[in-house]
Amino acid sequence: MNFSDILSLAFRSVRSNKLRTGITVAIIAFGIMALVGIITAIKAMNQKFTESFSTMGANAFTIRYKERNIRIGGGGNNADIKLTKKGSRKEKKSNLGKILTKDEAELFVKRFDFPSVKSVSIFGNRNNIVSYKSRKTSPNVMMFGGDENYLALNGFNIQSGRNLNRMDVSTGRNVCLIGYDVAKKMFTEGPERAVNAVIRINSIPYRVLGVLESRGSTFGFSRDNVVITTYENIDRNFPSGFSYVIAVMTNDLRVVNEAMGEAEGSFRAIRKLTTTEDNNFVIDRSDSVAEKAMNSLGFLTISATVIGLITLIGAAIGLMNIMLVSVSERTREVGLVKAIGGQRKMVSRQFLTEAVIISLLGAVFGIVLGIFVGNLFSIVLKTGFVVPWGWVFYGILICTVVGLLAGLYPALKAGKLNPIEALRYE
Repeated sequence: MNFSDILSLAFRSVRSNKLRTGITVAIIAFGIMALVGIITAIKAMNQKFTESFSTMGANAFTIRYKERNIRIGGGGNNADIKLTKKGSRKEKKSNLGKILTKDEAELFVKRFDFPSVKSVSIFGNRNNIVSYKSRKTSPNVMMFGGDENYLALNGFNIQSGRNLNRMDVSTGRNVCLIGYDVAKKMFTEGPERAVNAVIRINSIPYRVLGVLESRGSTFGFSRDNVVITTYENIDRNFPSGFSYVIAVMTNDLRVVNEAMGEAEGSFRAIRKLTTTEDNNFVIDRSDSVAEKAMNSLGFLTISATVIGLITLIGAAIGLMNIMLVSVSERTREVGLVKAIGGQRKMVSRQFLTEAVIISLLGAVFGIVLGIFVGNLFSIVLKTGFVVPWGWVFYGILICTVVGLLAGLYPALKAGKLNPIEALRYE
C-alpha cells in the first residue's frame, strides 16, 4: 500500500466522522483565527502609522522641546527627578523645562548652513471656530503656524490657490491655508471657491490663500480639519505658549545622520549648553515616530501568539482524545488490515495522516477567518487589504506539528494492536 492509498483511507475516515471532525477543526480554527486575526489587524495599524507619521520622508528630522518625564507636587511646584552617576553630564537647572522660543528657532535657521530645507512651526490650539457668512464649524478646528516650507516638510499639498510666502511670514498678516474639510463645510458650492475669500477664525478675519488636498483620517480623527497660518501670526493673534518646532529635510538620505550631528552641535550653542550638560531638546528622525509607534504594538503580537498557542494546546488534547477514541472504535478494522498483510507502520501512518488532515483543515479555516476579521479593522482604518504571509506559513506549520504530536501516540497504539485480539474485539 503506497502513500496515496493511505491518504485516501485517511480522508474517507475523516469524512465518515463529520461531527467529531467538525468540532475539532473548529477548535483549531478559532486558535489560528485569533493568532492570524490579531496579527493582520496589527499590520493594518502599522501601515496606518507609516502613512500618518512618515509624511516628511526618511531624509528629514525635527528639533523639539524635551518634555519633563516625572513631576512631583501640584500647581506650579513641579520638579524633575534625575539620577546621575559621578562624572556624568547634568542638566543645567536654568534650562530645565525651557521651551524652544521663536528667537532660538529663527537663529538656528539662520546659522545652520548644511544643504537642506528648514522650517519653523508652532501649534496654535485645537478648539477654534471657523465661520463664513452664516456657516460655521464646530469648535474643533486645529490651528498651526508655519512658514513657506511648512507644507513641504509636513506632507501637505495645495489643491487650489497658493502657498504662504516669505512676505506673509515676515509681516504676520492675517492670511491662511485651510484644510479640505473646513473648505468643504464653509463653501458648499466647491472648496476651490474658498481661495481669496475672507473667513473668520474666532471672529478674527483671515484671507484664504489656498485649500489643502485631503489627507484622510487617522483612527477616526480627520487630518483635514485644520487651518495653517504663519508662526508670526500665531504669536500675535493666538499666543499659545507652546514650544516651537524646527524641521530639517536634507537632499540625500545618506547624509541625514551627518546633518543631525551638525544640527545638535549648532543648537546646543544656541541653547547655551556647556560640554558637561545634557541636551534639553530632542532631535527625532521623521520616520522614527512611526517606528516607535509600531514597536509599541509588539505586546499585542505576543498576546496574540500566547492566546493562539493556548487554544492550540487545548485543540491538540482534544484531537488526541478523538484519535484515541477512533483507535478503540476501529480496533476490528485494524485487525482486519493486519490480517490481510498490512504492516504496523502502514496502520500508524494512516492514523497519523488523519490527525494531520484534521489539523490542517483547522489551519485553513482559521487563516481565512483570521484574515477576514483582521481586515475588518483595516476597513475601519481605510488601509489596503492586508495578508500576513509569514504568519500564514507559520499557522500551517504550527498546525502540522500539532497534528503530528496529537496523532503520534494514537497512531503508535493502533500500530501495536495484535491482529488476532483485534479481530475478536467487540
